[in-house]
Amino acid sequence: MSPTVSPERARRGAALVMATFTLNGFTLANWLSRIPTVRDELRLSEGQLGMIILIGSLGSLFSMPVTGRMIHRFGARTTVVLAATFASAGLGVVAAGVGTGAVWLLIAGLFLAMIGVGGWDVAMNYAGTVAEQALDRAIMPWFHGGFSIGTVLGAGAGALVIRAGIGVPLHVLTVVAVVFALVVLCTRGFLPAEPEPQSHDGVPHRGPGTSFLRVWFERRTLLVGLVVLAAALTEGAANDWLALAVVDGFGAPNEVGAIGLTIFLVGMTVMRFLGTFLLNRFGRVPVLRLCTAMAIAGLAIFALVPVLPVAMAGGALWGMGAALGFPVGMSAASDEPAKAAARLAVVSTIGYSAFLVGPGVLGLLGEAVGTRHALLVIMVPLVAGLFAIPAARELRASGEQVGSPVGGSGAGQEAQS
Repeated sequence: MSPTVSPERARRGAALVMATFTLNGFTLANWLSRIPTVRDELRLSEGQLGMIILIGSLGSLFSMPVTGRMIHRFGARTTVVLAATFASAGLGVVAAGVGTGAVWLLIAGLFLAMIGVGGWDVAMNYAGTVAEQALDRAIMPWFHGGFSIGTVLGAGAGALVIRAGIGVPLHVLTVVAVVFALVVLCTRGFLPAEPEPQSHDGVPHRGPGTSFLRVWFERRTLLVGLVVLAAALTEGAANDWLALAVVDGFGAPNEVGAIGLTIFLVGMTVMRFLGTFLLNRFGRVPVLRLCTAMAIAGLAIFALVPVLPVAMAGGALWGMGAALGFPVGMSAASDEPAKAAARLAVVSTIGYSAFLVGPGVLGLLGEAVGTRHALLVIMVPLVAGLFAIPAARELRASGEQVGSPVGGSGAGQEAQS
């Protein structure tokens, strides 16, 4: 995917991509750790909080479909910086909304921030596929492991900040300022993508490799998107609701809720660094099936066992099970480098569409049965995702075509194998 580069430059570029993933996770987890505090200070119900998170998630769905075109035109580096600008500005507005008690500012800021987070996510994943091609080995789980390290550090920092009594506005604004400066520095070392093939007159050839509409009708791409959707809902539900479930379900203080989120994220981090070995040894399909089973078991323990330490252990198992769906989906979407940006945008959009339904449903269920028990509804997409997992099989090994249309035979055969 990338032009020939020296091994040293390839390793440096990969390290900077991983740092960008880490900074993304650190920013997000610092915000997520303050959700119980925001709920309390603005006196929001679970249903209201769920709708606010839902509106914010619309921002990601707005940006993701167009991010592939932006990467194609401006490159991953510029796209990440622009997206980080939106995310930083949006979180600044969120801080103002919390500080003034203006719920409408919180909603507007979260929508703007999630526009940036969505674009940042797609662009850094694309930069990760460029680094994978340059190094000629699968390392995408490591990048997402970097994201998980960032979330662990961010959630831990959030717990310390809560214990120190620091307000949400100062906390969020400090994180935003530091992270944005570091992101700008990291993106300067991103590896360049392979230039487009050109016709005899020097004009870029805009054939199948750059089609951004056609990929929406590829059966395999849509099935991989379903795998990512199940993983995104499983991970996202924990990010949005686990801390609150610990606080409300066990009568624990807010800092214990942040610790519960940290334990979940530690489980994800461990599995993402272990995942590269497992994927290389056993392949995508068996590993994804194992992870789904772990997520189901861990979620059941967390939601049903009334003993806090055991529930926390279930949260760690849940985190391990949720770890690999997203990075493996990104790798599967980029098996054919020519359409990697377009397919990553499609798969990411499908995955993040989980947040259109998830937060609102969980919030409404939480009001009826409690947040901890409401999380059991995530079992539905987890079980459904099992049937789509075969679509993520490595195409290089199977020799099948990537771009089979909906209803075509290639991906359909693979999904049924």
